[in-house]
Amino acid sequence: MTHNEITDLPEDRLNTIEAHLAGTLKPVAPRKDFVQRLRGRIHLPQQGEIELRLHDWRTLVIVFGGVLSGALVILTVARAFYHFFGRKDMG
Repeated sequence: MTHNEITDLPEDRLNTIEAHLAGTLKPVAPRKDFVQRLRGRIHLPQQGEIELRLHDWRTLVIVFGGVLSGALVILTVARAFYHFFGRKDMG
């Protein structure tokens, strides 16, 4: 079923499907050790850690932009050499 088919269903049919799923799918309680491990892994980083990550992100963008710019300059020079020296006289 595609997204468009889902949005085109009448309201009562959607309610019927929701009721069927509510009766079919039962809630599952997670294991306590799983919840404890998850709580241990999820934390709000300190202000300094956030600033360090943003600084690293900016450095990565600058390096990526520099490499991309360098590649474009090399490509442009290569195309210019091909244009001037690589063509054979057609006439």
